[in-house]
Parts: sequence; C-alpha cells; structure tokens
Amino acid sequence: ILTILGNSAVLATAAKRSSFLKSPELLTVNLAVADIGMAISMYPLAIASAWNHAWLGGDASCIYYALMGFLFGVCSMMTLCAMAVIRFLVTNSSKSNSNKITKNTVFILIAFIWLYSLLWAILPLVGWGYYGPEPFGISCTIAWSKFHNSSNGFSFILSMFLLCTVLPALTIVACYLGIAWKVHKAYQEIQNIDRIPNAAKLEKKLTLMAVLISVGFLSSWTPYAAASFWSIFNSSASLQPIVTLLPCLFAKSSTAYNPFIYYIFSKTFRCEIKKLQCCCGWRVHYFSSDNSPENPVSMMWSG
Repeated sequence: ILTILGNSAVLATAAKRSSFLKSPELLTVNLAVADIGMAISMYPLAIASAWNHAWLGGDASCIYYALMGFLFGVCSMMTLCAMAVIRFLVTNSSKSNSNKITKNTVFILIAFIWLYSLLWAILPLVGWGYYGPEPFGISCTIAWSKFHNSSNGFSFILSMFLLCTVLPALTIVACYLGIAWKVHKAYQEIQNIDRIPNAAKLEKKLTLMAVLISVGFLSSWTPYAAASFWSIFNSSASLQPIVTLLPCLFAKSSTAYNPFIYYIFSKTFRCEIKKLQCCCGWRVHYFSSDNSPENPVSMMWSG
C-alpha cells in the first residue's frame, strides 16, 4: 500500500510538472515505475501465498514471479547506477557541459536500462540459469542452490553477480565518493565567504537525497544477498525459514521509502503533495450528499 500510494504520488507529480522536469529527474520517474511495477506484479501473489502457507499455482506462476522480481530488481539497480553517474558528471562539469545531458540522452539511457534488465530476466527462460522457489516456500527467485550442481548455474550466477550487483554497486560508491570530494573542495574554497551560494546548497541537498536513495536500496538488499549466498555454499535446510523470510521481506520494503525521501528533501514535491491532498479533499466534500454539520464525513473533509 505504501509503495503504490507513494510512487503513484511521485508519478502524478511528474506528470503534472512534465514540462518542467530536468533530465536527471527522469531517472527518478523510472525508479518509481520500477518500484510500483514490482508492487503490482509481485506482492499480491506473495501475500496470497503467505495466507495460504504455501505457494499458489505451479511452476508457471513461480517462473512469472521470479522473472518480474529479477526484471524490476535489475532495473532499479541500474537506474540508481545511472543516477550516480549523471550526478557525478553534473557535479564535476562546467555548466555548459552539464547542459549536454539532454532529455533525449536520458530517454535512450532508460531504454537501455530496461533492455538490459529484460535480457538478464529472460536468460533463465532460454536455458542459461534457473528460476526456483525460495527456501521458505512462498516466493520464487533465482535458483541459488544450482550454483554447484551445474556449470550452467555456476556461470549464470557468477556473471549476474558481477554485472548486475558488484559492478553497479562499485560504480555508485565511486561516483558518490567523487562527488563528496568535489563538494568538500568547493566548500573549502568558499569557507571564507560568509554566505554559501544557493546553488551550492541545492547541489549538496540533491546529492544527499541521491545518496540516501542508493544507500537505502543497497542496505535493504544486503541481508537478502547474504542469505542467498549462504544457500550457494550451504544447504538451505541449514537455515530456519524465518531467517530466509525476513531478509526477503526487508528487500521488498525498498520500494516503499523513496517517496518519503523525496518528501523530506524536495520542497516542490511537498507542495505538489499538499495540492493533491487539497484536491482530493475538495472532491469528497463536493460529492457528499449531506453537507450538514451533523455529517461527520463532511465535517472532517471541511476541516
């Protein structure tokens, strides 16, 4: 519910301000699309299976669930990597060079991200790698246990780990370390000035917001990655179901909190959310059949 409501608000705000969106902000929209896509395509099936105490459907639904999770997961990771690289280029370039990152360039980058993610998600379907159920039995993912059972599973998991996890994560860390060093040097140069330029303050705020989004995503998925790699080198039966379930749930929570970060750091987003609230409140009040003081619903929305 938090994922759908929060990211829907992000998309509604972006649609309302579409003509004013800057090129890097399109990646934020793409991240919201990936988050809401994961919530709509996966979470209802997982919740129903949890209530059923067993996976609903057979192999087909398991493959569908794992494919959607892999697709949107890789898309989110690569989007965060692209955000870090663009922020690094903007921070370390002159104003004239930073303007070269046009919307068309970002659209091409987003298209590449989706194609790259789709390619990795389809590979297990065409014979390289496998999809299978999680150890706790109410969701599906990459068959980590196949790492030692076949050279096919070994090569797929190793390649996926390097190209979809390690390399993007190292790129994100390197870019934000470079940005932090650049910002540190810039503040040293203006430390004798009583008033810090507004552009520098804005740059620092945008960078901090991007860092928090990336740190949140990586920290949410780290316990799940640890549990998955434990199952590579050890039997999954050696872990209690709760030990494998909690990291999975924690990883899926990564889709929910980005809108809260935007709300804290973006004044524009806060203003748009308040406008949406006012708009919804006005509509409910307008269509209420009884606007008398005795009607508690009317009084609440009037307030």
